[in-house]
Amino acid sequence: MALKDITLGQFFPGDTPLHRLDPRTKLLLVVLYIVALFLAKNALGYALLALALFSAILISKVGFKAVFKGLKAVLFIVIFTAFLNLFYTVGEGEPLLSFWVFHIYWEGIRTAFFMVLRIMMLISSTFLLTYTTSPIRLTDALEELLGGLKKLHVPVHELSMMMSIALRFIPTLIEETDKIMSAQKARGADFDSGNLIQKAKSLIPLLVPLFISAFRRADELAVAMECRCYHGGEGRTRMLVLRYALRDYVALALGFGLIAAVVGANFLGVF
Repeated sequence: MALKDITLGQFFPGDTPLHRLDPRTKLLLVVLYIVALFLAKNALGYALLALALFSAILISKVGFKAVFKGLKAVLFIVIFTAFLNLFYTVGEGEPLLSFWVFHIYWEGIRTAFFMVLRIMMLISSTFLLTYTTSPIRLTDALEELLGGLKKLHVPVHELSMMMSIALRFIPTLIEETDKIMSAQKARGADFDSGNLIQKAKSLIPLLVPLFISAFRRADELAVAMECRCYHGGEGRTRMLVLRYALRDYVALALGFGLIAAVVGANFLGVF
């Protein structure tokens, strides 16, 4: 997997209905979608969730290629999770296949398949949120949704700003890592051959300049924010004020409707 395949944190500007939704609505929709994913128990429920996700990708015009490209970064986790569920799920009756200490049951195959679907759709929905929402808008949405915690003296604005900055700098750090790797390979560094320990040691010439670059960027950002008289969220105003529109209420209604449909599908007992 190439570093350029990691697309988390990237924002694709557009003027689609999904881009025009209030960022608070999109955050709530992602939460509702994740809840629906954990409520789904059979193939019909997952089919409804997949249909909803594919429809959202089509509406956003981001493209399936960009979403699937981002999934390459978590391919190892998905495969590892599938194997764990496949071999460690014990079902009723005789196993379908047995070798050494491993036994594969029908329940294990079913659980592994649904777990892979759940992880892939969960990550894809999160990617779609960052693809269609700028980091600044995400910061405003998080601060608005968590505003009630300010009464408990929780630094909501600072936490939201930290999360948005982290998302914003993921593509930048990936690009920086790619440049450092290319420079080190030009000097004869080998990141691909050898065993696991040798590969880990070969990353030292990459990690040191990467950390130095990350700290330098953080220092430059801090200086730039201080020069612009940034002192936290108190008394700050926004250029764009968040307001709900009819489309936001319709989208939220569809989100709750999806949860109701998934719960209803669970009672049908299909697969």
